[in-house]
Amino acid sequence: MLGGGQPGGSAPEAAMDFPIADLMDEDACYAELAAWLHPDGFACPRCHEGDRMAVHRRNRPPVLDYRCGHCGRVFNAFTGTALHGVKRRPVELVLIVRGFAQGVSTAQLARELECDRSELLNLRHRLQDLAFRNRDRMPLGDTVLEADEAYQNAGEKRCPAPRPRGPAAAAGEQGPRPRHLGERPAPGVRGGRPPERHAPTDRDRAVRR
Repeated sequence: MLGGGQPGGSAPEAAMDFPIADLMDEDACYAELAAWLHPDGFACPRCHEGDRMAVHRRNRPPVLDYRCGHCGRVFNAFTGTALHGVKRRPVELVLIVRGFAQGVSTAQLARELECDRSELLNLRHRLQDLAFRNRDRMPLGDTVLEADEAYQNAGEKRCPAPRPRGPAAAAGEQGPRPRHLGERPAPGVRGGRPPERHAPTDRDRAVRR
């Protein structure tokens, strides 16, 4: 019986872990990684020659070190690539890349693969930078594009223009002239209409004399 529960179902069944990394083929994962990293063919990273490569070391198969027969450079499939210096098995690397592509969090991948989170975070930033620098920059083939309001405005929603506080001027009447900073009102204008002037009378002339 799966789970090893007690008869009668009184006790919960024990959780079963599936170590997916142990069920995958190392050689197949290595071949897939090499195809991703070298789409034009595996060659020496120094002289870019693809022939006369002899096996130099077999320390961690299937990742082998080769020596170039042209320039003598020792390298492997990860040398000079985004996976240079990563000490992970090909199976683990395939699962990491797959997790990154699916948007799995770094913390979850670190728990599943039992590795350091900071190591995976650095690798994630490296692969994201590589993908950004090699992104497709060709223009879109469609001649007509559709965009919704959120894309057109892009956060540029603006408040309506402020309305004037005073009443609007009547037709043919000039509205109040805006006062500039530092300009003082004319005498008698502050707070109301200017006083009206009348023609001097005989009494006014006598008072002045």
